[in-house]
Amino acid sequence: MARAFLFVLDSFGIGGGPDAAAYGDEGADTLGHIAEFCATGAADRAGLRSGPLMLPNMSALGLLKIAKTATGNYPAGMPMPERIYGLYGCANEISRGKDTPSGHWEIAGTPVLFDWGYFPTEGDAFPPELIETLCRAADLPGILGNCHASGTDIIDKYGEEHIRSGRPICYTSSDSVFQIAAHERHFGLERLMHLSQIARSLLDPYNIGRVIARPFLGETRATFERTGNRRDFSVPPPEPTLLDRLVAAGRTVHAVGKIGDIFAHQGVSTVTKANGNMALMDATLRAIEAAADGDLVFTNFVDFDMLYGHRRNVPGYAAALETFDARLPEIYRKLKPGDLVVMTADHGCDPTWRGTDHTRERVPIIAYGPGLRSRSIGIRSTYADIGETIAYHLGIAAGQHGRSFL
Repeated sequence: MARAFLFVLDSFGIGGGPDAAAYGDEGADTLGHIAEFCATGAADRAGLRSGPLMLPNMSALGLLKIAKTATGNYPAGMPMPERIYGLYGCANEISRGKDTPSGHWEIAGTPVLFDWGYFPTEGDAFPPELIETLCRAADLPGILGNCHASGTDIIDKYGEEHIRSGRPICYTSSDSVFQIAAHERHFGLERLMHLSQIARSLLDPYNIGRVIARPFLGETRATFERTGNRRDFSVPPPEPTLLDRLVAAGRTVHAVGKIGDIFAHQGVSTVTKANGNMALMDATLRAIEAAADGDLVFTNFVDFDMLYGHRRNVPGYAAALETFDARLPEIYRKLKPGDLVVMTADHGCDPTWRGTDHTRERVPIIAYGPGLRSRSIGIRSTYADIGETIAYHLGIAAGQHGRSFL
């Protein structure tokens, strides 16, 4: 029996979304624009990186061919590999929206075919009756923020007032989300989690996908820093996902990073948290060692999105990709005959794009393992093909969405 390893490079879109115009994202291309900036020297940063974007391992796994398939163009300045290993292609998203749960659930074979609820982008984000009920239920003196905002910006703006007043910072984004930032010591981490659970219970009538607890530390604007104790309180997927089907078949699903939260801990056997891409890679390598035949290791590498995509930090995104790419051989060395690795993304977050939100793009599909012959799998009509491929590989019954490319 084989094992499977599914890695989501959070927000690593490759452009070409056929419905991008409907989201205001026509022309967005996370990989393509990062490569373009690198090729022109616009992503050079002393002590961080310089020159063209260099991803030799992902390129050898078909990344440049994938970009050409998705957009019609090769990424600027990236050298073509002599040989390609494994399967390579891309996928369109059929779920509505361009958010984290929709992308991950569709990857796991369950597209979101309903409309999420969203909060306004201008003026007060939250209805007065919602905030009144939340403050009363959680014994709060009030809230700060109440707007559409970047998480780091709003902590910079309100963090010191939050410490003085005890009022949590509440905000939203283009996702279907209610976010709460609070200081781990002055407000209390346990109190923040309890408040987030109360908010989760109040938001179901609004059809909001996630409540995100965003703890931070520091005493002044200059020293504020979000910690690794973030937690997402998600609604459960609308039907059983690949994860549920695997657990029902007696398999173990190892969730690394925020995967457990995204799936509301349904279909998850073990949870490993880590702060930062390199810590997540270390945790993933340990999970690979622990995985038995028939198991799935599912990791989200969040830094690409959280630290660089939303913050429109092109040099940081490029450096993070290069650092991640350099560690891929460590994964390959731990594979056994029959193992399958699939790397993909859940949406785009083009760091050159206007605003600070996700971008509607195609996502790459890179699949490899010992003995897997190289070929193109073309443009898949749904991310769900990824989940169905893993289901087929692990020998469980097919779901009703998607089709295996094996």
